[in-house]
Amino acid sequence: MAFLLRSLSVKTALTSSFIICDSLKLNGPCLSIVKFYKLKQILPPKSGKFVRKVHYPEEYTVKPLDVTRLGGRDPETGRKVVNRVGGGLKYKYHWIDFKRVGPKEDGPPLEEQVMLIEDAFERTAKIALVASGDRMKWIIASENMKPGDIIRTSQFIPVNPICANEGDAYPLGALQIGTLVHSIEKFPGTGGFYCHSAGTCAKISKCIGDKVVIVLPSKDEIALPRESMAVVGRVSNPDHFNIPIGSAQRSRELGIRPKSGLWHKKDGRFGRKIHPPKPIKFVTSLKEEKPEELQLTLYMKRKSFLQI
Repeated sequence: MAFLLRSLSVKTALTSSFIICDSLKLNGPCLSIVKFYKLKQILPPKSGKFVRKVHYPEEYTVKPLDVTRLGGRDPETGRKVVNRVGGGLKYKYHWIDFKRVGPKEDGPPLEEQVMLIEDAFERTAKIALVASGDRMKWIIASENMKPGDIIRTSQFIPVNPICANEGDAYPLGALQIGTLVHSIEKFPGTGGFYCHSAGTCAKISKCIGDKVVIVLPSKDEIALPRESMAVVGRVSNPDHFNIPIGSAQRSRELGIRPKSGLWHKKDGRFGRKIHPPKPIKFVTSLKEEKPEELQLTLYMKRKSFLQI
């Protein structure tokens, strides 16, 4: 009588895979089958994935875009994923251009004029409409930015660091140590990645070789390439997180549903720990390394009839 014995089940951390060995025992020889299963890595969802779906056109535009509110549901399956999201006021979405592109050679920088500053319902910071020539775009407004200001953008890195004004965009290697910056690129040419929220900013602390170390609001230190662009100054609307909501109706207007009655916030009895600072994180390349694939073969192990 044939029966199946599962002898090994190991999960590998490097390749996120399962190796399962099945042993099939018959009247004569014993057959061992090794199977290799490669699993797909599940990453956390992006911010706002289950809140809204923005209908982007093919080309960039400054016109407000239509939004489909998802109410905490997965846009593909339609199942409820986030319980505290739903309802809220109707609003339009403003397409923010996070790339600040300027001349790469030594010369006068690109100048743009601030035309308008508005409050955006979909984000905590204020947004600014800037224009240069026949092109307009929305950007994240800095703290002291006002209509009529002239902001400059350049991708050239001089020998001596420059003293930039608030709202100007320069590479990290061109700015002085101690400068406050926001909308910082993780990789050159990919657009602002760090410090978008209201009142946030990072500080340039030091240089290590061809890397520039910045200190984020979370006190983490990250070493970025010198060519990564950054906007000088602090993000606008710093008092956003100090304004109380005030009523339950205001929470529903913002699209926040009430919590469950079983939810209890942690109090002081859980205690706190003082952790040492994290080491500096070096950003090296944009390419992701593929995991190594393990190839196994089928083998047959014979046993004598006396051992069966």
